[in-house]
Amino acid sequence: MDQTDLRHHYDTVYDEDQRLRTGLGRLELARVQEIVRRHLQPASRVLDVGGATGVHAEWLLDDGHTVHLVDLMPGHVARATEQLGAHERFTAEVGDARTLPVPDASYDTVLLFGPLYHLADRADRLAAWREARRVVVPGGLVIAMAISRFASLFDGLAQSYLFEPAFRAMVLQDLATGMHENPTRDPRWFTTAYFHQPEDLAAEATDAGLAVRETVGVEGLAHWLRPLAGALDDDRRQVLLESSRLVEAEPSVLGVSPHLITVATSPVM
Repeated sequence: MDQTDLRHHYDTVYDEDQRLRTGLGRLELARVQEIVRRHLQPASRVLDVGGATGVHAEWLLDDGHTVHLVDLMPGHVARATEQLGAHERFTAEVGDARTLPVPDASYDTVLLFGPLYHLADRADRLAAWREARRVVVPGGLVIAMAISRFASLFDGLAQSYLFEPAFRAMVLQDLATGMHENPTRDPRWFTTAYFHQPEDLAAEATDAGLAVRETVGVEGLAHWLRPLAGALDDDRRQVLLESSRLVEAEPSVLGVSPHLITVATSPVM
């Protein structure tokens, strides 16, 4: 995995924390909270792999869980520690999802929110899944997120990028191979990543020896309708969330969601 583009993207042009706290990024955050909360047991020990600057760790701590954050970007870990380090149930360190710096069976839940779409090779993604299985307790949860194979196509339509030849070329490659590459380094067009077919995310979990509970779409169609962002600030919020919830498990529209989540459990020995 070449980290050059990844480090450039997250260190210089992209603020994941603000993305999830503004605009329709808040829909993603709210839906992730819904999905995770319906599976987590109270007072869980959570390993937040690829946890960035701690946007998920923050609400997990508020919910009463203990969180250890691991992220590949030292700047992310430093910022998360600055923001949450005073909390007695929070710790963080730099680490790679494929070789986690934690003992076997030491967490009740592992979150993989980010690593899978920055690991282009399937062997590397399976290594991350297997590491999650290693460090979670028997019967524990592994909850992973991926970007939909069709995300760049829909983003291109929603924001008119598709009319630019360079972006159109990226979309055609995404659809054909799942491999998203941005040689222009235009910050609007993301960085090197892998975009999953909906069924492939669950298949990876199964191949890593986990039992899949569910695969769901996170945001649904609403994410692509930018004028709806204001609905999250008024009494339309619940209707917007319900629009995502109603079709979250419908196979025929899973790929419409920009993000997918698979929830799996480790074997009980």
